[in-house]
Amino acid sequence: MRHIRRVALISLHTSPLHQPGTGDAGGMNVYVVELSRQLARLGIEVEIFTRATAGALDPTVELLPGVLVRHIDAGPYEGLSKEELPAQLCEFSHGVMQVWAGQRPGYFDLVHSHYWLSGQVGWLAAERWGVPLVHAMHTMAKVKNASLASGDTPEPAVRILGETHLVRSADRLIANTAEEAAELVRHYDSDPSRTAVVHPGVNLDRFHPADGRGAARARLGLPPNALIPLFTGRIQPLKGPDVLLHAVRELLDRDPALRDRLLVPVVGGPSGSGLARPERMQKLAARLGIADLVRFRPPVSQAQLADWYRAADVLMVPSHSESFGLVAAEAQACGTPVIAAAVGGLPVAVRDRVTGYLIDGHDPVDYARALARFAADPTLTPRLGAAAARHAHHFGWAATAADTLAVYRSAVEDHRAHTLRARALAAVRSQT
Repeated sequence: MRHIRRVALISLHTSPLHQPGTGDAGGMNVYVVELSRQLARLGIEVEIFTRATAGALDPTVELLPGVLVRHIDAGPYEGLSKEELPAQLCEFSHGVMQVWAGQRPGYFDLVHSHYWLSGQVGWLAAERWGVPLVHAMHTMAKVKNASLASGDTPEPAVRILGETHLVRSADRLIANTAEEAAELVRHYDSDPSRTAVVHPGVNLDRFHPADGRGAARARLGLPPNALIPLFTGRIQPLKGPDVLLHAVRELLDRDPALRDRLLVPVVGGPSGSGLARPERMQKLAARLGIADLVRFRPPVSQAQLADWYRAADVLMVPSHSESFGLVAAEAQACGTPVIAAAVGGLPVAVRDRVTGYLIDGHDPVDYARALARFAADPTLTPRLGAAAARHAHHFGWAATAADTLAVYRSAVEDHRAHTLRARALAAVRSQT
């Protein structure tokens, strides 16, 4: 089997150069960057195709040695929502084909697309180039629509049609967890033999316990003795930040004395349907009478995010849907336990009652009850945090890349065998 030398990785709607936590940038951005970094270390060149969102961008940017980002012009640079991007698929595909046309035959060995929009382009590119397509859903419309948060917008029918086509057409599907693989079968009738489970990873060089909670709080200007439940990520109904605020109100109703030592940072920016009401969380905090306790902070760099994890007593992840929950794994790698909804991949990322607590549903009373444990027992955070750091070491990106490479090789081998069979059959038919 031919060695895999170069992969075309397609991330249409969000660039790996964008700051996670802003707009549509989130865990998928981290995934693309870290996977590409590790593939490059394995000797595989990666070229990432993404949509240009500013006119001044260089056509190509070296993200790191062995990883190139290609900006493709497709539609207006600014002002396009993710829901408007399907209209730009033809133009984006044309730009990708122009890049390929300038290369020698066999330039790419495989296409790896991320999210359904990228998958539409990935399918066309793989067909044109005669190479296999590996696709990662990251999230699925049918799964999200089955567990919509209050005020959230259902995913459109065009996305469901696009995902259904990808499930049938891709040479391999990559699922983050066994539960996600089962959802592909349940909702999209996927072929289990063409679906591989590959857990996302954590950058363990960046996310680790370091010099302790007190030092992290000092660097961030946070009070040393506060009880700090942290929320970080894109601020939209899907992620459930309102659940946290209601839980804080419930906690204070149980024990008003906690107001003197409670601090609730919310680190991230509006995204998705949250963009329609960017001040929604601030107004909710005011209505609940906890505006003085909640600190809204803009998205931060990965290095500073590690300090926010270290500074917190617990990370709150009350999401309505998560394919994995990278923030939960990152926080645990920093030695911080997690209170999370028992949805999607979070039961894989978090070990219930060992590295944190998993909550069935989104009743703020249940989250307040879990938070009360940390308020009542100062030893809980270091005890669960130590187990959390050990657990997170199972999710290094090097292992993710090695497992992904195995999927690539399987896809290439099967694609080559299928091509040889098709050629042999065509030869037989031409002689009859």
